Amino acid sequence: MKNPNVVRNCYVLPCCLLLLNLCVELVSYKAKMIEDALLRTAAIMGMVLFGGALVGFVVAPAIGTIVGWLHRTSRRNWGGLGEVLFLGALGVLVFWLYYRVYILGPQSVLPAAWQNPRLH
Repeated sequence: MKNPNVVRNCYVLPCCLLLLNLCVELVSYKAKMIEDALLRTAAIMGMVLFGGALVGFVVAPAIGTIVGWLHRTSRRNWGGLGEVLFLGALGVLVFWLYYRVYILGPQSVLPAAWQNPRLH
């Protein structure tokens, strides 16, 4: 691969956006604890804006840097295998998280202390 930005633009950034979408699901789940509808909406918007900035300015560049480093080192050591394994693992992780959140519910990926109390 001649240009690591192609990997970032075509694979890493979409994976980060999928992870951001999972974070939105978790925020929506936790926001159900807020009774007031206007306050709940404002809280969700604030957390999603913060999460979007975090993904755009921290997570995506960090993963892109890791991919670039793996690309350089794997080319010397394994001829690209390290980068392929990393990208495959990233894809499997995103798929596994999506499965857990959308099939088993958001509480399945949260620690017990962060789960919403059961409302009777």
